[in-house]
Amino acid sequence: MTSGGKRAGAGRPKTDSKLYTFRAGGEIAKMIDSQPNKTDFILSSIKQSLQADISSLGEVIHASTVKETKLPFFDIKVVAGFPIPLDNDEISQDIELIKMLCPHPEASYLIRVKGDSMIDAGVMSGDIVIVDKSNRNPNEHEMAICELNGEYTLKQVMQKDGKISLVPANSEYPIIEVKPDDMFSVWGTVTYIIHKARL
Repeated sequence: MTSGGKRAGAGRPKTDSKLYTFRAGGEIAKMIDSQPNKTDFILSSIKQSLQADISSLGEVIHASTVKETKLPFFDIKVVAGFPIPLDNDEISQDIELIKMLCPHPEASYLIRVKGDSMIDAGVMSGDIVIVDKSNRNPNEHEMAICELNGEYTLKQVMQKDGKISLVPANSEYPIIEVKPDDMFSVWGTVTYIIHKARL
């Protein structure tokens, strides 16, 4: 027998759990402190948030449930000048529409929008936006689905001097300032907008 080395069954058992720390604002801190089991309350709140109902935005469809659709694609430049014949199938190729529009289909959703707060950004009521949930860090030139105090909205996310603002693309709607005590998160970033051609 030799001494030293690792003993079987010794030490802390392996687990996939991780330890997180965070700072909560005044009202949220009071709510957490009032709970008899803070850990269970926080985990339950997180699970509810992940399963939150975003149907208030409109009809929501996961990209993976959309039936595969292939369309002929002509890889040519179309100009608003003299007509170009597009009736030659030999120069077309089939593309899978959802894969082209959804960079990450497993994390993408199609949402039919209700409301006109982003009309000047080309999103009209009834349009479909494709949202990538794997991207929760939109830049100032992108739109995002945001959750603010349990409600969902489609806005431009602006950050300046450590402050976050949700900016509409319609002058009839106010800019929403996210306060320190607000529960705020980015649900996903818009990758494409689908709507009927309008003049």
